[in-house]
Amino acid sequence: MMEAVEKWAADDFRSINGQLEWIIHNALANAKRLKKNSENG
Repeated sequence: MMEAVEKWAADDFRSINGQLEWIIHNALANAKRLKKNSENG
């Protein structure tokens, strides 16, 4: 799994930590778990 995340991060020019943060943020947004003022960052 981590190899897939590492490749995905490299493809998107992000660090692994940045990619994981992006994945989690999108998952939270899709689940409507973010506060309105947190959706942009």
